[in-house]
Amino acid sequence: MISNHAFQLPAFIDLGATFAFALTGTLAAIKRGYDIVGMFFLALASGIGGGLIRDGVFIQGDGPTPLLSDPRYIEVVLAATVAGALFGRHITRFRRLIAVIDALGLGAYAAFGTQKSLQSGLAVPAAILVGVINAAGGGLLRDIITGEEPLVFKPGQFYVLTAVGGAVTFVFLSVTLEVAATPAALAAIAVTFVFRALAIAFNWRTTPVGPPSELSA
Repeated sequence: MISNHAFQLPAFIDLGATFAFALTGTLAAIKRGYDIVGMFFLALASGIGGGLIRDGVFIQGDGPTPLLSDPRYIEVVLAATVAGALFGRHITRFRRLIAVIDALGLGAYAAFGTQKSLQSGLAVPAAILVGVINAAGGGLLRDIITGEEPLVFKPGQFYVLTAVGGAVTFVFLSVTLEVAATPAALAAIAVTFVFRALAIAFNWRTTPVGPPSELSA
């Protein structure tokens, strides 16, 4: 069983990751020529989409999700929208900082989503799945809304796999070894961050299972 001591996601990581994820939505909106309204909703889907899927589809609590009851999340998405509208052409200069925040948020959301799922009674495999969706679901929603083939389904640099690594690390420590939730989550964040940093540094990538022509023949 998971420890009764719940992991509280630090606010600076939570909101910082939401801002970084929302920025990816604003940049996607700029590339497609959206107006400010379209930019905001794409930033909203990218920033908190994974958490909304977690709380709206897999885990249904007694009240509204904190993503909507806590005004800071919408405020951060608004800030990302404004930043994208004003400085969209210059945001790429901060890509390294954004990548760092993104990597931290990826691990934090994977651990937090997994923990919340376990506490809600989901089986371990399902909890890991929800943790990964919590981490990468915003990008999935962004691509679906814009009519793009989701990047998470295509060969590319390790991203979802790093979230899987974080979720599995959290489960192994908290469930198997019965480590308290907070140190287990911090270890999961560290594993995800290092894995993601190495993937960026060495361009570790997934490869296609086979050429599409063989499947359609």
